[in-house]
Amino acid sequence: MAGDTRDRGDRKNPSDEEAALSARLQRLGERLAQANRPSEKGPDPRPNTDMSGFARGFRLSTEMVAGVAVGAFIGWLLDRWLGISPWGLILFLLLGFAAGVLNVMRAAGVVSNRNGTD
Repeated sequence: MAGDTRDRGDRKNPSDEEAALSARLQRLGERLAQANRPSEKGPDPRPNTDMSGFARGFRLSTEMVAGVAVGAFIGWLLDRWLGISPWGLILFLLLGFAAGVLNVMRAAGVVSNRNGTD
């Protein structure tokens, strides 16, 4: 270009601005490499850390709903079979709720499984 004050032969000697920019880019690269390095604290003690928050919430809500639904269904079947309506439904609905809460706590890692494995 006509307005360029540098000539083509000056490419081998970078200007002060280019040297400063190169140094800043190098420091940025070092900081990024340090930030991407795994921590030395060890593995995360929380289970299922690779799950996204949405998937984890969906799993926990499904555990709860499934426990209540299974309990209600068993109670309803017992009411129909034994003719003790509504006591079977009430009892097994409460048992299903308790089972759902326990499953949610196990899935969240608050309570460990009975056999000690996940």
